[in-house]
Amino acid sequence: MTNTNSGEQGKSMDQGRLISGAAGGALMLMGLRRRGILGLGMAAVGGYLTYRAATGNDPVMAAAGLSGNTAAAKPIFVEHSVVVDRPAQQVYDYWRKLENLPRIMSHLESVTVLDERRSRWVAKAPLGTHVEWEAEIVNDKPGERIGWHSLPGATVDNAGSVQFENLPNGGTRVHVALSYRPPAGALGAAVAKLFGEEPSQQIAEDLQKFKTTFEGANPAN
Repeated sequence: MTNTNSGEQGKSMDQGRLISGAAGGALMLMGLRRRGILGLGMAAVGGYLTYRAATGNDPVMAAAGLSGNTAAAKPIFVEHSVVVDRPAQQVYDYWRKLENLPRIMSHLESVTVLDERRSRWVAKAPLGTHVEWEAEIVNDKPGERIGWHSLPGATVDNAGSVQFENLPNGGTRVHVALSYRPPAGALGAAVAKLFGEEPSQQIAEDLQKFKTTFEGANPAN
């Protein structure tokens, strides 16, 4: 009998190594071009990422007596709020139609609804790569809150919620909270930031863009 979870985990590891290798190669090239102490450090980190991607071994973690998964044990937490001049139910309805989310979040390429609660997400990753996973809605209160988490085997282990708070003036405070583990662990998060993909900044910019667009257009779709 085929072990589906093992297959998904293997796919997740391969994607993580692909991202790590691409980032490592780019860092090495940037470091060699820059030279100096900073360039040497970037080249060293790039070489480490490239070696880990090519061999599947992590010499740093091994020297510390830790397993490769330990580096990703601590999730990254991001949250941000924005006030939208629309009723909470209207804003909720737009977010609940998950296919709309790539219009809101710039790092998402697509969200495909599989059934009432499950969906498949494809997101951009550093250096033109992408990652994908399946997620499940676990908390759904119409007009108030949407909560979800990724399913086992996800390339990016993540969970989050969006809350829609009615304000006295008829507007809505939209509060997004996310936690996730980068595919390449803590070092992968640092590489993502180096390439301008800092998650807290992304969420803030995406929500501001959503506010401007949603307030200025017909949100029926």
